[in-house]
Amino acid sequence: TDVHHRPSRRANARIGVASRARTRSRMEEEAPPPTLENVLDQTSLKWIFVGGKGGVGKTTTSCSLAVQLSEVRESVLIISTDPAHNLSDAFRQKFTRHPTLVDGFDNLYAMEVDPEPEDAHLANGEEDDGFLADLTSSIPGIDEAMSFAEVMKQVQTMDYSAIVFDTAPTGHTLRLLQFPTVLEKGLNKILSLKSMMGGMMAQLAKMMGGQEEGEDEMITKMAELKTVVEKVNVQFKDPEMTTFVCVCIPEFLSLYETERLVQELAKFEIDTHNIVINQVLFPERAGGSKLLGSRIKMQQKYLDQFYDLYEDFHIVKMPLLEEEVRGVEALRSFSNSLVHPYKPPPAPEMEDEISKLQQKIIELEAEIRALKA
Repeated sequence: TDVHHRPSRRANARIGVASRARTRSRMEEEAPPPTLENVLDQTSLKWIFVGGKGGVGKTTTSCSLAVQLSEVRESVLIISTDPAHNLSDAFRQKFTRHPTLVDGFDNLYAMEVDPEPEDAHLANGEEDDGFLADLTSSIPGIDEAMSFAEVMKQVQTMDYSAIVFDTAPTGHTLRLLQFPTVLEKGLNKILSLKSMMGGMMAQLAKMMGGQEEGEDEMITKMAELKTVVEKVNVQFKDPEMTTFVCVCIPEFLSLYETERLVQELAKFEIDTHNIVINQVLFPERAGGSKLLGSRIKMQQKYLDQFYDLYEDFHIVKMPLLEEEVRGVEALRSFSNSLVHPYKPPPAPEMEDEISKLQQKIIELEAEIRALKA
C-alpha cells in the first residue's frame, strides 16, 4: 500500500473510538433489558439477595427493590444481615430483630438481625456448658450458622411471598451463603456421633458435668434446625426460588469485587443475572465541567468492561444524585429507575448557557441593525 494512502495514527484512533462506540451501542441494544423488571415478573422467587462491595449503595438498592416488589407481591420482608444496619436510616424508621411494618405500606416489613454467635443459645439454661455444646463450638463457623438457621426458621413460619436480604459487604455475604452447608455438615457429624455412641454419649456428658436432659434437648433442637437448613439449602440453589442481585459502582475495585462475587456464587450454585451499577454520571449532566468530563470518561471505560464481561446479564445503570436517598418518598422515586431506564434531564448549566447565547445573538442582531440604519 502507498504510504500516502495509509491512514494517520490519529485517524486510526478516531476510527477505533467510533468502532468501540458502535460496538458498545450494539451490545447495549442486544443485551437483556437494563431493568430489574425480570425479578418482579418472576413470581416464583422467594429469596432475593442484594450484595456487593462496601459503600456501593446496597441498602438503597435493596430497599428500592423491596418497595417495587411490594407493588406486585402480597407481602414482602426485607432483612438486613449487615452488622452496621442501615435499613432504619434508609426508611427513617427504627427497626429491630422482629419484623416491623414500614410506614406508608400495608405489606412491606423490615427487620435487622445480627448473625452473631451470642444469638445462638442452643443448650439448656443460661450457660452453653456441656459436652455437646463444647463439641458444637469446636466446628468452625457453626455458631454463626446456627444463628442464621434460627433466623431462617423464624422467617419460614411467617410465610412472606418474597424476602429481600440486604447483605453485609462481599466477604461476610459469602460466609452467610456458606452457612447452610457448614451447618448441614456440622449437624450431620454431631447427630451421627450421637447415634453411633448412644448411651456412651450420655455417660460422657455426665462425666464432663453436663445434664442428659439438656443434651437431649440440644439434639432435638439441632435436628429441627437441620430440617430447616436442608430445605433452605435446596431453595437457595433453585434459580426458580432464589437469585442474587450484584450491586457495584463503575470503578476498578468494584468491578473486580463483582467478578469475584459472580464466580463464588457460581460455586455455590446460586443464580445471578442482574447487576445494578450505582453512582453513574451521565454525559448530559456534565455541562462544561472538566472534572465531571474526566470522571464520565473513566466510568465509561469500566461500564464497557461490565458490558463485555456480563453480556447476558440485566445491567441497570442508576444515577449519582445530588442528595442521599432517605425516606419512603425518596426511595419510591429512586426505585422507579430500577424498572424504567433512567433518562437524565439536560444539565441546568447547559440550559443557562444556551439561554445566555440566545440573548447574546439577539443583542448582536440589534447592534447590526443599528449599524445598518
